[in-house]
Amino acid sequence: MGVEEQRAGKFYVERDVLDELCLDQVARRRTHSTTPPLKERVKDSLRCSMPKLKRSVLSTLPVLSWLPRYSVRDNGLGDLISGISVGIMHLPQGMAYALLASVPPVFGLYTSFYPVLVYCILGTSRHISIGTFAVISIMIGSVTERLAPDSDFTFLNGTNGTAVLDVTARDAYRVQIAASTTVLSGLFQVLLGMVRFGFVVTYLSEPLVRGYTTGAATHVVISQLKYIFGIHPARFSGPLSQVYILIDICRHLPETNIGTLVVSLVALVVLIVVKELNSCYEKKLPLPIPIELIVIVAATLISYYGNLDSQYDVAVVGEIPRGLKSPSLPDVSLWGTVVGDAFAVAIVGYAINISLGKTFGLKHGYKVDSNQELVALGLSNTVGGFFQCYSVTSSMSRSLIQESTGGKTQVAGVVSSVIVLITVLQLGTLFGELPKAVLSCIVFVNLKGMFKQYLDIPALWKSNTVDLLVWLVTLVCTILLNLDLGLAASIAFSLLTVIFRTQLPRYSILGQVPGTELYLDTDTYEEAKEIPGITIFRSSTTVYYTNAELYMDALQKKSGIDVGKLLTRKKKRDAKQKRKDKKEEKRAKKQNGVNGHLPNSTVNPEDKVDVEKGSPDLKENRTDITLTDRPINGQVNWAYEQQWTGLDLGSETGSHGDDAITQMSSTVGEEKRGRSSDTHTIILDLSTASFVDTVTVIMLNNIFRDYREIDIDIYLAGCQVCVVEQLSRASFFSESIPKSRLFTTVHDAVLHSLQVQGASDVPIYECALDMACTTKM
Repeated sequence: MGVEEQRAGKFYVERDVLDELCLDQVARRRTHSTTPPLKERVKDSLRCSMPKLKRSVLSTLPVLSWLPRYSVRDNGLGDLISGISVGIMHLPQGMAYALLASVPPVFGLYTSFYPVLVYCILGTSRHISIGTFAVISIMIGSVTERLAPDSDFTFLNGTNGTAVLDVTARDAYRVQIAASTTVLSGLFQVLLGMVRFGFVVTYLSEPLVRGYTTGAATHVVISQLKYIFGIHPARFSGPLSQVYILIDICRHLPETNIGTLVVSLVALVVLIVVKELNSCYEKKLPLPIPIELIVIVAATLISYYGNLDSQYDVAVVGEIPRGLKSPSLPDVSLWGTVVGDAFAVAIVGYAINISLGKTFGLKHGYKVDSNQELVALGLSNTVGGFFQCYSVTSSMSRSLIQESTGGKTQVAGVVSSVIVLITVLQLGTLFGELPKAVLSCIVFVNLKGMFKQYLDIPALWKSNTVDLLVWLVTLVCTILLNLDLGLAASIAFSLLTVIFRTQLPRYSILGQVPGTELYLDTDTYEEAKEIPGITIFRSSTTVYYTNAELYMDALQKKSGIDVGKLLTRKKKRDAKQKRKDKKEEKRAKKQNGVNGHLPNSTVNPEDKVDVEKGSPDLKENRTDITLTDRPINGQVNWAYEQQWTGLDLGSETGSHGDDAITQMSSTVGEEKRGRSSDTHTIILDLSTASFVDTVTVIMLNNIFRDYREIDIDIYLAGCQVCVVEQLSRASFFSESIPKSRLFTTVHDAVLHSLQVQGASDVPIYECALDMACTTKM
């Protein structure tokens, strides 16, 4: 084997046909693994050294890797401007999203402070803004409203008998529920990060995440309609709750508070117009207009001086306490009730965070560690839960502002936290007269990006209908089954689509492109021609226990060889032949009376063993066996018989009439696929297989055994090294199935088959693409 000649744009290669045994010798297969044994890896992981300790500390506390080298001259101004801009966004979004979580607005400000500081120390992304987010807030709100409904805190007034709602007690319990759920979800994230389980997010495909966030946005809209119209619909929980809530809202529309509706419409118009101006003049404006903060300040002043609360019954935020809350332990007794919700919050929050973090990481050329992000987000939630915060994740709108205004590190997050801290300590009490409808309008406007995800439908319709189906099913399940059950159902459906795709792969018969070593699907390529007598079969996916039986069925269907029928027919003929031999033997004994003196047309009993074993000479000369095809290596090809079973090839005594032969010859040209009816070899192309399981090994053994019975050779081709190793460990190779049945390429297997069948010529091909190559096998 070697290179005969090499010059510019052309090379010539001549080598022997390589099966697996020859390949091991030529390529010098390693006899030992280059991977250290488990014992050595464990010792190495437990061994301590200064470089290893330094790497561990820097990976656990990423702030130590960039803060000592922080350049105030290069990054200081950009981080300062970015931090102020994001901090201004934190104020209205924190209070607005607190309504989604069904907790007082001030707890949204707490949530925009503590977790942000923790992430600045532990996070690996430099551009994302951690804090409140609509989807996570509504997930927490579904838990708090389910466990602390208004009905549990309503009592009758002893004076006039009217129902009175204890808002203070209700809000206090809801804050406790939100904090407990947040701590538990944070612990889930920390544990998953410590066991290097960051890959779990790979089970949440992009269509699933986008469909889920779109469905969650629908939940957000429905939950805020009561603040927009100033009505008080009933609360529903469980599947179809959003439908019932929407119906109840429509029933209460005649009770709409006109003052609240006017405030909502004015705020919506102003927010939408200025937001669109920010988008249109994004490149010309040094900073986006902080319209949300401007609207909050203006609405507060108008509400305060116009007495909207007392005169027009417009619901306002109410008293906002000054200062920070002292830490407190979560209510552990609630964990058993909220464990499912906490896990869903942990997974969804991490999926949103890591997808946004990796987007910015790829854009700016730095690595975002998925496992460290789990730990950072988990500790942000855990620490925040002790300070009565609810779950956080990254926000796309704030992250885009942080990046576009010049932020380069998480120092911008520290600056934004300072802005929030100043507001909580000094300015928070000034927003007590802020109408809740304005906060709902801010939520509505910030959902624009999520509702634009409906444009995924036409895009996915053109590119991938299965992904479109996942997107739509996720959306419907999220809306109808609520956020927790909807997520579980969506993940299950997404995994089922993967299983179905592996169970329903594309099976192909390959043909050779004339003049090349390429073997392509004959249904796709017109020039791909099947080699007479050789069937090359390939599946488009890995064969394993769920599709092994389908693989065998497709092999029989594509090759046109029904092994079961052929084996049954062969057994019947063998049994019939044995009975006939016994009758002939008895008749011969009766006529001659002496053993060993038999007519020429009968079989000597001493030679009977050789006949039953299939002696080539006897099989070719016996007149009492019906042959329906030409001998192959001195044996009957039963596959050939099946393909011509409809022809009358003579009587049971095996005589071949001229008419039958003429009929056979005329029918050859009518084969549907143009294959030779005399199939002597089947090559299984396993190049698409990435692993084999026990069921696959058993199936391959059965294929070799069954086709051997009907005198068809089976070869494997294109197996990856890992597949060969798995086959060896499963004791697949034996005397009946040696490694010489496994070939490096399909072309190697074809050449070997032609040589075995005594082909006089061997295909020599030339190909001319970017370079010309002539290969001689």
